[in-house]
Amino acid sequence: MSAGLWVVVGAVGGIVIALLALVGHDLFQHRHALLRTYPVVGRARFLLEKVGPELRQYWFMGDKEERPFNRTQRNWIYQTAKGVQNTFGFGTEIEPDTSQNYLTVKHAPFPHPPPSNGQVTGPPHYRMPSAKVLGEHRGRRHAFRPESAVNVSAMSFGSLSGPAVESINRGVARAGALQNTGEGGLSPHHKKGGELIFQIGTGYFGCRDKSGGFSLGELKGRLEEAPIRALEIKLSQGAKAGLGGLLPAAKVTEEIAQVREVPANADCVSPSRHSAFGDVDEMLDFVEMLAAETGLPVGLKSAVGEDAFWRELARRMASEERGVDFITIDGGEGGTGAAPLVFTDHVALPFKMGIARAHSSFGADSSLSAPRGARLRVLCRLG
Repeated sequence: MSAGLWVVVGAVGGIVIALLALVGHDLFQHRHALLRTYPVVGRARFLLEKVGPELRQYWFMGDKEERPFNRTQRNWIYQTAKGVQNTFGFGTEIEPDTSQNYLTVKHAPFPHPPPSNGQVTGPPHYRMPSAKVLGEHRGRRHAFRPESAVNVSAMSFGSLSGPAVESINRGVARAGALQNTGEGGLSPHHKKGGELIFQIGTGYFGCRDKSGGFSLGELKGRLEEAPIRALEIKLSQGAKAGLGGLLPAAKVTEEIAQVREVPANADCVSPSRHSAFGDVDEMLDFVEMLAAETGLPVGLKSAVGEDAFWRELARRMASEERGVDFITIDGGEGGTGAAPLVFTDHVALPFKMGIARAHSSFGADSSLSAPRGARLRVLCRLG
């Protein structure tokens, strides 16, 4: 028998022995009942489950079916990032239905002209500023008009990697947009030229004292480190409305621990509610204190649940000299935050319903005494 044949026979024998050993292991293990009863079929099932997402993505699902971004949207992102042609011919492939979750952008018949008299040879490179001046209505010292109407909402360093945070920051610097830090604090990856909204979560990461409470001194220290243009108080987010955050110990690296001012290699828990205030009245006192001490516009972020909170907030802002400068509505569809499945699927209103509900509390309640325009000026969604 030739040497090559011996090699083949040896390889086949080795594979058979390995498979028999695997079957023997499965027959005597106690973690998986399926493998103990059907060792061969069970392994085949687990293999199919593992490759199932890839099979559905590339073989069975249509270009418009995947969530949160379908294949067509991803292709547009990839082409845009690579600087290659990102246009699509022959019209849309979807069936527009305004009665469902379909986004329609109402265009203007007379678009704004380019800012210069030069010939436009490619896509326009001028910016579309926000219609709102954040902080103007309440007279904040550092009120400003965002250079872009489209900005990046909160995603913390920890839920995103350092390179991802840095990429976003470099991108908003080029686009003239704003990046929200998320509740995870201000990291070195946020300091690549892009302007920021600093989010204050229930864990007060980046602005906390040794006991985990809010520290104004620590916050002012962060303001000296980066171009922070506004503050955002996070009440809740759609991915886990009503819950605090949890970054497992395995993800709390030395760098993340330093940024969040927590011990490394231990679970990083943010509470379900703020310790600095406990109701709308105390929250507005906290808002005005932040604005007076920093001069920055101060907003709040929340998923939408009970209506009473929004009605009381609108009533107080209409009748008192206290209020937030912008509101960020987070939809119950979720985002980078992880949560139990029942919260992910059933807690908090979807974005379209949530923003309509919150907006109506400010603009459609005839019982409010302030002029309607004054109430609507405080509502502005960023991200």
